[in-house]
Amino acid sequence: MDAPAVPNLTAPRPTPAGRRNLTTLPKAHLHLHFTGAMRPATMVDMARAQGVRLPPHLLHIDAASMPTDGRGWFRFQRAYDSARHLVRSEAAMRRLIREAAEDDAAEGSVRMEIQADPTSYAPYVGGITPALEIIIDEARSASRDTGVDIGVIVAASRMKHPLDARTLARLAASFAGDGPGEVVGFGLSNDERVGSTASFGPAFRIARRAGLVGVPHGGELLGPSSVREVVSTLAPARLGHGVRTSEDPALLRAVVDAGIALEVCPTSNVHLGVYTDFSQMPLPTLLSAGARIALAADDPLLFRSRLVAQYEVARDVFGLSDEALASLARSSIDASLASASRKAAWKADIDAWLATEPAA
Repeated sequence: MDAPAVPNLTAPRPTPAGRRNLTTLPKAHLHLHFTGAMRPATMVDMARAQGVRLPPHLLHIDAASMPTDGRGWFRFQRAYDSARHLVRSEAAMRRLIREAAEDDAAEGSVRMEIQADPTSYAPYVGGITPALEIIIDEARSASRDTGVDIGVIVAASRMKHPLDARTLARLAASFAGDGPGEVVGFGLSNDERVGSTASFGPAFRIARRAGLVGVPHGGELLGPSSVREVVSTLAPARLGHGVRTSEDPALLRAVVDAGIALEVCPTSNVHLGVYTDFSQMPLPTLLSAGARIALAADDPLLFRSRLVAQYEVARDVFGLSDEALASLARSSIDASLASASRKAAWKADIDAWLATEPAA
């Protein structure tokens, strides 16, 4: 199987004259899924080693684009599962984390919070506890070697029973901490149109009692009513996506006043059909309301777009100045679950970035 002609996802566009290089802007990457962080070339390597024939759409250089209905999500999930089924060993799990950290480092990311559901990999490494221990151990090692401070978020799935989420919450609680590689948060991912949000409330309460921060998805495929339910029943500190909060000014004001940050993933939102193109994204509305925003890539493997590309959208589509981009980067740092001392140091580095001369 020949490797597809995939682009280098960490290669930025040329820096326009009068602007600063976005790859050197310190920033935090707070919405990144474990399998979705895989390099396309790594996916091909693993498929070749296992004798697996990949679906043609996974080998195409264009990003996956799906309609935002049930069939579209099914196609997206099937593509994601095709890649996830290649991760069948400890070595593969470690490779994903390390390469994700290397790629984040190449983009100026100083903090990466990666979401993983260890039950997906448990059958290949002896259970969910060893699976999470492998993730934590490699995250700690990769933090040391790459300079990217990595936090782990254990994420339950809406597609599974809420009791499974409680099991994961208890496991996450046993590894809670704030050091590099440790578990810092508890999430809820997958199609927010599936299941009862409130039924996952007990799992989030277990996580909160252990000091873990709630970071569920919400306001992506559904609108304000879904956001209200997520906020009222799961008490999040951040919302995965959360962009459709913009459709209700009163709700947006309440989210901002509550200090709930939004993990905004422009490329993902466009390719999953939440918006028809980048110009339709409500980034200006969110910024005007004072929302704390962390731009993120979501699933680079499927959308063929990483972190710097999201800042390029903010610059090139919405016309944000370098000062406004630096403010977005500070917002991502503030929204991270890193220690206060690390945040202060990183924000000083952002000030230093602004003090550099723009490109000629």
